[in-house]
Amino acid sequence: MTFSFLNLFFSFLFFSVLNTSCYAQTSIANEELIGKGQPVFFGKDHKLRKEAHEAFLKMKTEAQKEGIKIGFVSSYRSFKHQKRIWERKFNRYKALGLSNKENIKKIIEYSTIPGTSRHHWGTDIDIIDLNAKQPNNLLQPKNYHGNGPFCKLKNWMDDNANRFGFYLVYTNNGNRKGFKYEPWHYSYKPLSSLYLKKYKTLNLTKIIQKEQLSGWESFSNTFIKNYLAYHILDINPELL
Repeated sequence: MTFSFLNLFFSFLFFSVLNTSCYAQTSIANEELIGKGQPVFFGKDHKLRKEAHEAFLKMKTEAQKEGIKIGFVSSYRSFKHQKRIWERKFNRYKALGLSNKENIKKIIEYSTIPGTSRHHWGTDIDIIDLNAKQPNNLLQPKNYHGNGPFCKLKNWMDDNANRFGFYLVYTNNGNRKGFKYEPWHYSYKPLSSLYLKKYKTLNLTKIIQKEQLSGWESFSNTFIKNYLAYHILDINPELL
């Protein structure tokens, strides 16, 4: 009798947890996925989802023991913020004489099309070491290698970031396409993997073409299909 009761209890517990997990995945609002929602964020010098924020604080505390002070260059970015970045870069390259297609290709070496950024989710961070001498241009790969000022931070993150749930997104893999190598961009996997799963169900073509950003006429179906395959999905396999 007791054995049967225990079986029933643990079966109920298992399905309750399963249903909660499923709900967490499906309850993410589409607007939040593209940076247009009103999610609750945590942090003074950054904006992260609660779970990602708490994991980051633990990671930051551990890094400080090694003389590393992790600082933010970017965390959450809204659609409007990403759009400002897009329009500023588009106008700059246009003034240099680049065609729309050349312009877009140049922008998406490092910057995302508004509505497609992982920074819309509140799970991703761009980081530097505040205890190091700050270079003029912070987010450059050279700053994180060799004698670069953020080399100590990069080495520490390589050894420890995964323990706290953070994974490098755009790895230094020669076979990887899409965005170039970004040694500063980390993602909190326990949440971002759920967001990516839900994001893949969206109609990306409709979302991008609806906004009519500068150069949007060059966003053909083929371009968007390749952008999804390379810039959104060709990332660190640990995050898929």
